[in-house]
Amino acid sequence: MILRSGHTPFMNQTSLFEIDIKQAKLNRLPKDGSVYYQSAFMDVESSAQFMHHLQHSIPWEADQLILFGKKITTRRKVAWVGDPQCTYTYSGVKKEPRVWTPELLVIKDRMEELAHAEFNSCLLNFYHDGEDGMGWHSDDEKELDSQSPIASLSLGATRKFAFKHKQDKKTSTLLLENGSALVMHPPTQEFWKHALLKTKTIHSPRINLTFRKMKLHHA
Repeated sequence: MILRSGHTPFMNQTSLFEIDIKQAKLNRLPKDGSVYYQSAFMDVESSAQFMHHLQHSIPWEADQLILFGKKITTRRKVAWVGDPQCTYTYSGVKKEPRVWTPELLVIKDRMEELAHAEFNSCLLNFYHDGEDGMGWHSDDEKELDSQSPIASLSLGATRKFAFKHKQDKKTSTLLLENGSALVMHPPTQEFWKHALLKTKTIHSPRINLTFRKMKLHHA
């Protein structure tokens, strides 16, 4: 579906998403978890327009991590969006959520449909090129609902995504293509780490939107 110039991307554009039932039933992990990959979840033209929209409308910030007691600023840029009280702390840095945009809410609805779950937050990552990546980690912070899946949408450059089992170190990889979606179901985070591998052969950007469910602590 074409998003006409002058129109806000994704407002009432639900038909540009497509769920492939065959792909949705293929588990990409050999054991101890469930990961489902959906290529062409969003069509090519809409993916490009939405990526352009995000690049120029989201208030991107350099990510900061605490490693071995030192604060490290990454080249990769991030944004944290969510419902009120969806604060998120990882690598020793606390993040307060920005308000949902109408476009992100449309994406969230479709990702909830794909994952058969409800989400209240989204972590956006902007990778300038293949030299930006994400090291081995699990999305198992205490604020996250461990019984909820995590669903992500990839836009832009195709990148290699890897899984490594925490006990036997067995690995599994797949390519995250433009407009593709990935859903990680419990207990994947308990048994597996994952990483976005760096490469010197990719010179174009990528944006990833990862939808999550946070535990809310009311005052």
